Parts: sequence; C-alpha cells; structure tokens
Amino acid sequence: MPLTVVANIHASTGKAPFVHDELKKLVAPTRNEAGCIRYDLHRDKENDLHFMFYETWASRALWQTHMQAPHLATFLRATDGAVEQFTVNEMEQIA
Repeated sequence: MPLTVVANIHASTGKAPFVHDELKKLVAPTRNEAGCIRYDLHRDKENDLHFMFYETWASRALWQTHMQAPHLATFLRATDGAVEQFTVNEMEQIA
C-alpha cells in the first residue's frame, strides 16, 4: 500500500530564500529515487517561512531508504541553524 508523507519545514527568520533554494535541490534527485510516486514542494502563501513537501511513496520501506539518501543528509547539514522546525507525518488515505 502506498504511503503519503507530509513534511513541514519552517525556516528561521531571514533564512527563507536560502532554505527555499536548498529544498528545491532535493526535488529532482528524490523524484528519481526508487518508489517515489510524488514529491511536490509547496510554500505557504501567507507565511514565506513555511514550506511543505507532499510525498507519495510505493512503500514505507522505500520512503525509509529515501530518509537515508545522501542528498537529504547534505540538505540537513547545509541548513543546520537555518531551519527552525522540521516535522514529518506519515499519513494513510482513509477516503
């Protein structure tokens, strides 16, 4: 069964442009990963510090492999101190 993931990223004040650029770097390599069905980056229209990934993966195991991907580790190192909050929710479709 596919897995939906919602990741909310809140940039620190003054860091939104930098975090935006770093998040965009994740899109192409992630979309090329095994099991990635959807990986879409969004920004809150009312709060430019808030970004959100809406993701669909073929399985939880393949998403967990993504979580260990080198490009994700690079993002986390590059944005250390520039991201105020990063939450990830695994979701299940119910209707």
